Amino acid sequence: MLSLAAVVPHGDEVLVPEDEESLKLHRAMKFLGYEIKKRKIKEYVFVSPHNIRIDTHIGIILTEYLEGRWKYEKLRFKRRYKVDRNLARKIYESTGEIPRVGINFGALEGELSSLCLDWGTLIPLYFLPKRKMVLITPARGMERNQLVRFGEILGEIIESEKRKIALIVSADHAHAHSEDGPYGYHPDAEKYDRRIERALLSNSLG
Repeated sequence: MLSLAAVVPHGDEVLVPEDEESLKLHRAMKFLGYEIKKRKIKEYVFVSPHNIRIDTHIGIILTEYLEGRWKYEKLRFKRRYKVDRNLARKIYESTGEIPRVGINFGALEGELSSLCLDWGTLIPLYFLPKRKMVLITPARGMERNQLVRFGEILGEIIESEKRKIALIVSADHAHAHSEDGPYGYHPDAEKYDRRIERALLSNSLG
């Protein structure tokens, strides 16, 4: 069942806060980790825009393991996770009406069936207790209605499972909020983020 859903950031400053705003995100991520433990969640379905990117197809990772390492300033960490291949395969087989691919790497199964985690997963996972997981990468070149339909099917599958599952969506949205930042400033950045915020708060995501 779906026990928790969260939209999480994946910028380096979440790991090592640089100001009051990034400190708020850091604390929020620590609170998310606490909630996952409190609710006794057994598994993650993770959505990241920065893993295997296929222009016109959603990627569903079917490897045995996911692993990676990250460094930022003086912080160093690595993670390795067991993939719930049964759930990943179920998602893949249930979404045949939508352009998607099942992705394995190296060996068909076992220790050498492993794919690298990206910063969209590693940075949020730094704060979260270790669990089995499924990783999905959306495609920016797909039609919106296809992405929405995939999400509907995904939600139905998660709800049908007996164990408690958290849906974690890694997405920090507009980046162009500051002239001094790496992406510069654009006046539409705040408008875009506010629109996403309203959609989340009103549960109007369809």
